Amino acid sequence: MIDELNWKILKHLQKNARLSSAEIGRQVGMSSPAVSERIKKMEDAGVITGYNTVVSPFEAGYQLKAIITLRAFMGKLKPFLEKVKTYDEVINCYRITGNENIVMEVALRNQKHLEAFIDQLIIYGETKTQIVLSHVVKNNDIKKA
Repeated sequence: MIDELNWKILKHLQKNARLSSAEIGRQVGMSSPAVSERIKKMEDAGVITGYNTVVSPFEAGYQLKAIITLRAFMGKLKPFLEKVKTYDEVINCYRITGNENIVMEVALRNQKHLEAFIDQLIIYGETKTQIVLSHVVKNNDIKKA
């Protein structure tokens, strides 16, 4: 499904999803309709799962970004997996292996907001919180396997 031309298209889309099919076509040596058709096929196959706008939490008024892990109490993991979808603070949430069950990336207004958010989590399990200082690698491209 993902041949060399599709990888070239994906490379450009991952850098800038707003590029037109014509611009991508110029970059990869294809016509705009051919690029559009390949993109559509990759969307239909689930290779491309969406397009989104990346918003800076800090520029949007949030002062803290944190990574919070949760080790769920017995019988609390499934209820938490449903509840976490309702938290506005959660940017990303992953179910993981190891001592903890969950790792979340969250954006918070301030320290009081962090405290209140943790208070909501502790009924589901034990938490550990790390404050993010900066990004070292951010939204790195998926490359050819």
